[in-house]
Amino acid sequence: MKICPQCEEQTKKTRNGKPHEDLKRVEAPRIFKGTKPRGYTEQDYCCLVCGAKFTHSTNKNDLSWTLWQA
Repeated sequence: MKICPQCEEQTKKTRNGKPHEDLKRVEAPRIFKGTKPRGYTEQDYCCLVCGAKFTHSTNKNDLSWTLWQA
């Protein structure tokens, strides 16, 4: 299935970009602790329109919004 235009734009958002209105959280965020300021979180999202699955990461070494499945 092809991803919706909103999800296409979501892949281009930066670390501070908010999820679009049809992206819903799938489960509790994963918290990775480290010595400050190295801790980060990851949150999974699923689009209600096209079914695309994303992960949002606050880790500076990861992509902010990762599209896993469309």
